[in-house]
Amino acid sequence: MTLFHLIAGWIGYLLICLLGLILIAFLCFCLYIKYIHLKYDHIPGPPRDSFIFGHSPTLLREMRNDRFVHDKFLEWFVECYTHIESGVGKYSVVLLLHRFFGNGLVTAQNHDEWYKQRRIMDPAFSSLYLRGQMGVFNERAEKLMDKLADMADTNTAANMHHLFNCVTLDVITKVAFGVELDLLNKSDSPFPNAIEMCLKGMVHYLRDFTFQLYPKNKKFINEVKKSCQLLRSTGRQWINERKMAVQNGEDVPKDILTQILKTADKANDDEELMLDNFVTFFIAGQETTANQIAFAVMELGRLPEILTKVKQEVDDVIGMKQEISFDDLGKMTYLSQVLKETLRLYPTAPGTSRFIPNDIVINGIPIPAGVSCVFSSYVCGRLDKFFEDPLKFDPERFHPDAAKPYYCYYPFALGPRSCLGQTFAQMEAKVVMAKLLQRFDFSLLPGQSFDVLDTGSLRPKSGVVCNIRHRGQTPAA
Repeated sequence: MTLFHLIAGWIGYLLICLLGLILIAFLCFCLYIKYIHLKYDHIPGPPRDSFIFGHSPTLLREMRNDRFVHDKFLEWFVECYTHIESGVGKYSVVLLLHRFFGNGLVTAQNHDEWYKQRRIMDPAFSSLYLRGQMGVFNERAEKLMDKLADMADTNTAANMHHLFNCVTLDVITKVAFGVELDLLNKSDSPFPNAIEMCLKGMVHYLRDFTFQLYPKNKKFINEVKKSCQLLRSTGRQWINERKMAVQNGEDVPKDILTQILKTADKANDDEELMLDNFVTFFIAGQETTANQIAFAVMELGRLPEILTKVKQEVDDVIGMKQEISFDDLGKMTYLSQVLKETLRLYPTAPGTSRFIPNDIVINGIPIPAGVSCVFSSYVCGRLDKFFEDPLKFDPERFHPDAAKPYYCYYPFALGPRSCLGQTFAQMEAKVVMAKLLQRFDFSLLPGQSFDVLDTGSLRPKSGVVCNIRHRGQTPAA
């Protein structure tokens, strides 16, 4: 009995000590939070929802209610805006405990490592190389036109976003990796679904880092991991096949895949780094361009006067030609304006971030070193401070004679870490759009479901679905 009381006393004492330590740790944590508040409270911003969680409750509430969180950023910015620009990009992606983008060109944190990769990749995105790929751009776009022609002949509504996803993935796999997928005619490919699952996984992970801890999410998490593994295993296979071709003395293209191999040579044959870059280009080169073209079609479907004007330009430049040349792209200036305006209202990447390595002062506001600043291209594109009547879709903002919107328009980011593939993306978008406008009339499907965002713009719920007709064809009754 005495032993029992002794043990119970020790357990009670240990519990009291443990609770005391927990209380001390919590108080230290609160003091640290207070220190953070004091360090940054001089920077204008909306009031916090919570002492500990800051603005997180508001953002989580917006997401749970299926609202567009960037509209909340826009609302906050209008209430109390600041203007920050400087620094070096800093972020990395591991998707649900599985390496995804890793330390590839987009996500490399160390500037020297990034610079080495960028120098190696530059040749694959040079104007000279891309000019030589116009045949592939034309060929893949022609396959899309054949698909749309069949839909026009059978009076079948076309989910344009899905079709653009297929054609852009076909282009990136052919131009960058020398692989034929033909997704427009083969519906059994696992790649489109794998990309979609990985992107969904990224969204959930970035919204809530505890997402993977809940048992109810296990099935979804496993699907995301399998999708990620599929992309990386496919990359490993394609890379090994190209390695064998090089070793056998075969003539290989100077494409992205060849440059990825050169990156590995410079990094002591780091296979994981090769796969990081493979996944980066595989996804970044496809999904963003497909979204841009889909939003452009959506706006042209709503604005017949702009559609008529851009069609006229396409007719004037390429007429009835089937093969669009590199020089033709430069002549379609109004189409360029349409695509730029699309990216202003609907940036494919809603923002970027820059790491502040040293204390700086911006507009009289001290910004301490060691923080990352997030820049929202979505917000900047919708501020009347920078763009008159910002919610109006107006390609004339980007007329060659109009004032250039420096530092407030950056759909491909700015500075040395701007998007390496922006020329590739815009060439591809112009070829697809030009052929579409040359061959077809299209209109948004009546009754199509759109979310009307707080900003007044639209977000399609189920892709951009259109009725397609051959140019000059009488609309069906």
